[in-house]
Amino acid sequence: MSLTVRRVVTGHDKNGRAIVAIDETAKNVTQGRPGAHAAVIWTSEGFPVDNGGDADTSSRKVGTTLDNGTVFRVVSFGPGVTPRNHRTDSIDYAVVMSGEIDMELDGESVHLKAGDVLVQRGTIHNWVNPGKEPCLVAFILIWAKPVEINGKRFDAHG
Repeated sequence: MSLTVRRVVTGHDKNGRAIVAIDETAKNVTQGRPGAHAAVIWTSEGFPVDNGGDADTSSRKVGTTLDNGTVFRVVSFGPGVTPRNHRTDSIDYAVVMSGEIDMELDGESVHLKAGDVLVQRGTIHNWVNPGKEPCLVAFILIWAKPVEINGKRFDAHG
């Protein structure tokens, strides 16, 4: 399995006119665990986001999330992808682009298919592809305060 994603990024020329600054197949595809390939499409740091400059932020070193920032990533989950139960200090917007996938939570699961969208609010979760085809998901992760319930903190670090 591999991942091919066309990445189009707009910007401005020296006169302030809107241009296509980048139009390419993503070059930074990685495999973080068996069965999953990912490409970071764009990142930003700080709020509000600065749309000036011409730096390509897709190559910025990030973990799953970026403190005080955003990460836009596309992931292909192959059938039988290796489990990775995790929590992030972010609010995550996900769009299932193709295929089907299950998101496991504490004691329950939700089945998502192409066209479905998800808002994941700092919950511990795992992605499982029990099907026969890869599932392609676009994620936008936005830095957030860790979840706190009844005085107990639930964050990405345990």
